[in-house]
Amino acid sequence: MAGAATGTDTAAVPVPVAVYGAYGHTGRFVVAELAARGYRPVLSGRDAAKLTALADTTGHEARPAGTDDPEALDRALAGTTAVINCAGPFAATTAPVIDAALRAGIPYLDVAAELEANLDTFAHYAERAREAEAVVVPAMAFFGGLGDLLVTAAMGDWTRADEAHIAYGLSNWHPTEGTRRSGAVSRERRGAHRLRYSAGAWERRTDTAPTVRWDFPEPMGPRQVLTEFTMADVVTVTDHLDIRDVHTHMAADAARDIASPETPAPTAADGSGRSDQTFLVDVIVRSGGEERRLTAEGRDIYAVTAPLVVEALDRVLTGRVRAVGAASAGRIFDAPDFLAALAPHITLRPAA
Repeated sequence: MAGAATGTDTAAVPVPVAVYGAYGHTGRFVVAELAARGYRPVLSGRDAAKLTALADTTGHEARPAGTDDPEALDRALAGTTAVINCAGPFAATTAPVIDAALRAGIPYLDVAAELEANLDTFAHYAERAREAEAVVVPAMAFFGGLGDLLVTAAMGDWTRADEAHIAYGLSNWHPTEGTRRSGAVSRERRGAHRLRYSAGAWERRTDTAPTVRWDFPEPMGPRQVLTEFTMADVVTVTDHLDIRDVHTHMAADAARDIASPETPAPTAADGSGRSDQTFLVDVIVRSGGEERRLTAEGRDIYAVTAPLVVEALDRVLTGRVRAVGAASAGRIFDAPDFLAALAPHITLRPAA
């Protein structure tokens, strides 16, 4: 892959990249980001009518394909250089689309926040992708990719740590329809249990996750968080870092938003389609009595996923990777350099 042309190479024909689930809320941001960076998005997904409508407004080619139709998926990916999967619930889409990418011999990236779907990807594709010298990057999104990059950067020269904490401070969480569907699938798979990563292993627990105070940096300040609100970051971090306990924590008011069926979907507050939601991701890593902290700020967790996954795509296509196979963001990319490239979408604030 080293030396491959990218969408930003103005001397080359725009590189075609398939976007599966292109018409979804996050998919539209990804399509727009690809086009802005000079790539040629190829629209795909299960709903032909929605694809046609998006193709009519964007001018991009549409290739409908159901996940139960391998031949249609092969046609959808034919001639493309990579595929970005934005279609949830990812429990139903990751395996078929990864399989199609492996058949096509192209990299696969997704924006899955579903804990179980990401565990499945590493469990089922780590060996296959490594043997094929293929690149499979799951959870390359706000949940999963960003937290992993922040923890990896905060670790620095440490080879192991005792604990890592990722706290999400969201001004609100107005979930998309896709988020609600994915959440329902995850809850169905877990049943009465919740998952926690402690003492170097996954635990299935039936008790209620506690609420504690988290001292976010100003201007957010102290807030109540639902601790052990386990998200995809725990999967991606533990894929490659030796950390005994890894926990993610969600601002309690945002957790109430996502739990309530009355919470509305996000609405655009500017011409790009971004909502007015703001976020602060606060990472603390501890080892042997020492502590390191790194914080990221930005706007709209769905919209910011687009520069995250497209930056990852660009690095994969230009050979700026540290591994092949199924690999998380922190394993496969240079974390500090990647985070620096996300400006102005994300602002980093190291501990004072």
